[in-house]
Amino acid sequence: QVQLVESGGGLVQAGGSLRLSCAASGRAFSNYHMGWFRQAPGKEREFVAAANWSGRNTVYADSVKGRFTISRDNAKNTVYLQMNSLKPEDTAVYYCAAALSAVVWGRVTEYDYWGQGTQVTVSS
Repeated sequence: QVQLVESGGGLVQAGGSLRLSCAASGRAFSNYHMGWFRQAPGKEREFVAAANWSGRNTVYADSVKGRFTISRDNAKNTVYLQMNSLKPEDTAVYYCAAALSAVVWGRVTEYDYWGQGTQVTVSS
């Protein structure tokens, strides 16, 4: 069992930055691939970014590539999402998720554990 708690969301103006954190507790954090997803009102949950167990391999959705960076600190059991050049369309609840094994990192059903989410609102 893995418990995930996100933090760092908030209200920011377009062009600004936020850094989300996801603290994990429970089973060995470094065994898990970690992902960030988001869900806007009335829309399906969508993939944002993922990192493998070591953090050396990462993948991003095209919509955030070049603006967002995922990283992890296994010593602190934490994964981060640095979000720069934010746009109003980035407004959503952001969730972190953990997958013991994942073939398609962008697929919601590949992930075993989810956090409760943190709201990010970008004003124009």
